[in-house]
Amino acid sequence: MEFNKFRIRSYEGQSDRAQVEDLERRCEVGPSESVFLFTDTMGDPICRIRNSPMYMMLVAELENELVGVIQGSIKVVTVHGHPPKDLAKVGYVLGLRVSPHHRRKGIGSSLVKTLEEWFTSKDVDYAYMATEKDNHASVSLFMDKFGYIKFRTPAILVNPVNHHCFQISPNIEITRLKVDQAEYFYRRFMGSTEFFPNDIGNILRNKLSLGTWVAYFKGDIAWGDFGSDIGQVPNSWAMLSVWNSGEIFKLRLGKAPFSCLVCTKSWWLIDKIFPCLKLPTIPDFFNPFGFYFMYGVHREGPFSGKLVRALCQFVHNMGAESKDESNCKIIVTEVEGRDELNHHIPHWKLLSCQEDLWCIKSLKNIEGTNNNFHELTTKTPPTRALFVDPREV
Repeated sequence: MEFNKFRIRSYEGQSDRAQVEDLERRCEVGPSESVFLFTDTMGDPICRIRNSPMYMMLVAELENELVGVIQGSIKVVTVHGHPPKDLAKVGYVLGLRVSPHHRRKGIGSSLVKTLEEWFTSKDVDYAYMATEKDNHASVSLFMDKFGYIKFRTPAILVNPVNHHCFQISPNIEITRLKVDQAEYFYRRFMGSTEFFPNDIGNILRNKLSLGTWVAYFKGDIAWGDFGSDIGQVPNSWAMLSVWNSGEIFKLRLGKAPFSCLVCTKSWWLIDKIFPCLKLPTIPDFFNPFGFYFMYGVHREGPFSGKLVRALCQFVHNMGAESKDESNCKIIVTEVEGRDELNHHIPHWKLLSCQEDLWCIKSLKNIEGTNNNFHELTTKTPPTRALFVDPREV
């Protein structure tokens, strides 16, 4: 069977925007079984990569119709064992969409191949992508056809925001860090974390980053000592930063079982009749909503788990009290799937994804790098921390 010829080219904002948005609406986003999510890019199809140091969006055109898109971004990150100084240039593949009526025609493969060629032209060492483990079409394309290898399986943890704020323990102190302090702490305590971005300062200074907070027990150490003497930290402490993803795109629950709708409405009704119960109400997910993404979550000390939970409650309260247009309805974070940190981060299993599949591919065949790649994909401890860049959510 002979297919009409398509061509791959760069995205052109003014002329392509409407068609790309239409294509996004026709392609479902989100786990195929438990949650059905659609994205609203609010008129900016490249909003998910616009804040990256370097990015590209490609489109597939067939007879003046856009039938496929793909996005990519490039940055320098920590990769253990990669010369020099454990730093590597990586390219992230995301947003691959092919029109439902034009699949199985090689369009997706051509988009991936062209994006990898762009990565190579920019001296990228590794390309990587993330998908749900049950997305068999995506897994087959990247792993079977393009040789990507399973790298990590982090967990995406999602917690709904309701209008009841949490009462944080009076024994816990939560303080906001200045940007230069936050950058120092991240480089000192997470600089060796896999995929730690070398331009962390740019992330922290971005207008979408709402701030960085540390939590510690009162009486453990005075903040003046904590902040002025960089070498001194409390016995137990935790920190995280917050990214306002709702400012650049929205989510909406496109399809859901009838039972889910009934449950949601019932909880709203009960809370309205008995507000004194302060029930954890289910937000309205059927209209476009935003979310906060917690990144750079780090903890140290025997009682730091309680501090992580307190910080999560603090972020929840931020979302509940926010008056901006982001309309925050959920708090999201992504951490290594087998990290004990998961047990201290409040989340709903119904909304969360316990195994987000990350796959990686070496784009260079240089002496020494193949061994490093083998170490990276086969011998990386599953509990080693992983830094998830908020710009790639």
